[in-house]
Amino acid sequence: MAVNEREDGFLTKDEWMKIGDLTRQCADACRIDPKYYAQYDVKKGLRDLDGRGVLAGLTEISEIRSMKEEDGKRVPIEGELYYRGYDVNELVRGALKDKRFGFEETTYLLLTGKLPNARELASFCALLGEFYTLPKNFVRDIIMKSPSSDMMNTLMRCVLALFPYDADANNTSPENVMRQCLQLIAEVPIFAVYSYAAASFYNNNDSLVIHRPQPALSMAENILYMLRQDCKYSELEARVLDMALVLHAEHGGGNNSSFTTHVVTSSGTDTYSAIAAALASLKGPRHGGANIRVMQMFDDMKKNIDTRDEKQVAEYLTALVEGKAFDGAGLIYGIGHAVYSISDPRAKIFKEFVEKLSYEKGLHEEYELYRCVEQLAPDIIARKRKIYKGVSANVDFYSGFAYRMLNIPVELYTPIFAVARMAGWSAHRMEELVNAGKIIRPAYESVAKRRTYLPMKDRK
Repeated sequence: MAVNEREDGFLTKDEWMKIGDLTRQCADACRIDPKYYAQYDVKKGLRDLDGRGVLAGLTEISEIRSMKEEDGKRVPIEGELYYRGYDVNELVRGALKDKRFGFEETTYLLLTGKLPNARELASFCALLGEFYTLPKNFVRDIIMKSPSSDMMNTLMRCVLALFPYDADANNTSPENVMRQCLQLIAEVPIFAVYSYAAASFYNNNDSLVIHRPQPALSMAENILYMLRQDCKYSELEARVLDMALVLHAEHGGGNNSSFTTHVVTSSGTDTYSAIAAALASLKGPRHGGANIRVMQMFDDMKKNIDTRDEKQVAEYLTALVEGKAFDGAGLIYGIGHAVYSISDPRAKIFKEFVEKLSYEKGLHEEYELYRCVEQLAPDIIARKRKIYKGVSANVDFYSGFAYRMLNIPVELYTPIFAVARMAGWSAHRMEELVNAGKIIRPAYESVAKRRTYLPMKDRK
């Protein structure tokens, strides 16, 4: 055994006690008196009380509207989301009217700033199809040899592992970064599905079946094709997943993972490192993992009450807000958003598709439970909490239910968010590079008191 290796990989009780002591000292040293935030006018979380973000940059990629100016006051409005100036509602309706999938068109729009014509879209889809391959032995050496139960960590590892396979990995010219981004947009869904298959094979004794993606299929179709052993899916299933990808593709430069992309890109680092950082951000349950908590909350609800009784549902939601049900966090997961107040436009759009799918799957009664909670929750929260803006269902409220109806494993809920958001992250990375000038470095005010140095012999 090497000098620095442990036989069992675990620490002794004494070592853990030492770590605990260091942790307590660190926590005491890190704790900042909340009064200083008001004293120095620091917006915690870089947000005002009404949810409006502190202005940190400019973007042309997307716009979120939840307020309007009226008689000198900011008044809540129905939420609006624009991709490159186009209302996302119109993008969705246009794709549906023409009976085509929308994610590839959305990706083209986010990257180029224009809607493609038929020839441009076909050419773009063909180019993405060229990237539906992985480097030689990548599956064996990277995905199969070190499976993990955490798919987001696996995605980060896969993205970073592409670096040595890229002969021009550190080149940050716009053309090279565009090439890398297109490659990642095509490969991240393969990483997600294959990594899940490997983890299920090793950890759950499942059969190992992986399928090569088909260049002629849309991104949504390919995910279902690769994920299912028989490669079969209905048209509605593919449409619902496609709409999920469209609605998760982008959400402004201020969301945590897109802002992370800007910050890391501004340092001049490579594309693989920047995207790995964005994935690390999205992994957090306050960002990309919200739909999982929604599903867990509904499972707990169904286990503890008669969900057909609206009175019991209301009582359960009240207990949630009071911290007396589920995880005790005092939250109704999927209700409320950092920016939107009256409505989240993504949730309104997606809700229609989820309802259609619930009929196809024979789960309309469960859909009605979601609709009931969506109606009851805002009033219950308003009665129990001091809120500075309205609350409504966000897109995560329905997405987990949709993924469950699509038989997508819960381990892939957040990775599918990442698959979609690769389009937005790529656009934000390009935007930061094109407008590069300064590394992003906001100021932090130090509130530490000055202290006199003590020689070792005088310290207690």
